[in-house]
Amino acid sequence: MQTIYEVSILLVDDNPDLLALVGDSLRTAGYTRIRAAATCADARALFAAATPELMVLDINLPDGDGFTLLRQLHAAADVPALFLSARDADADRLLGLGLGADDYLTKPFLMQELLLRVQRILQRAYRAELRRAAPAKLILGPCRVNLADAAVYRPGSATLPLTATERALLQKLADNRGHIVTYDALCEAVWGADYYGYENSLNVHIRHLREKIEENASRPQWLLTVRGIGYKLAGEVQE
Repeated sequence: MQTIYEVSILLVDDNPDLLALVGDSLRTAGYTRIRAAATCADARALFAAATPELMVLDINLPDGDGFTLLRQLHAAADVPALFLSARDADADRLLGLGLGADDYLTKPFLMQELLLRVQRILQRAYRAELRRAAPAKLILGPCRVNLADAAVYRPGSATLPLTATERALLQKLADNRGHIVTYDALCEAVWGADYYGYENSLNVHIRHLREKIEENASRPQWLLTVRGIGYKLAGEVQE
């Protein structure tokens, strides 16, 4: 696995409109391996055919409930899971988490919040695998970046060092190269879960990073802004 966007995701919900909306939103965010089921029986069949790497489960299903379904599927493989439910009682939330779910999101929800929670679950669950595959060196046109040494090499100029914050930002973007990384995910990668208040600082660090890796920082070719969502590092150029 090179990035979290390569994982297989199983969506289970009996609302076809919600299934389509969540599936489309995940695909727009960059996830491509998505399967959907409207019943427990269909979910079990899809799970048996190919074990997913993340499950997003509704609780109220026509032939059972998400809690029982999670127990059954976890007996075969301990796959990360996120519950989506209109039931917001604390007892339901605690039961879901107690069964081994990684998160619980109450309907209705903001799609951006769902995408962020999915991203966080996958990064926690597969951190070691992603780190093993993380690139140590980046090629950005004529610019070469060695993330291990936190150094930027540009033709005909002195080596430019990256600050710890710049390196962390670039590592996060490189881990998800070609895909959008949200503002929240970038802030958390640098400042941890208690990043609130650092959002404005993010823009400053991105500007400084562009000054080091871009030929023209005011017209970036590599570190791109996705307005209203976050940033992404443009895909690799094959040599």
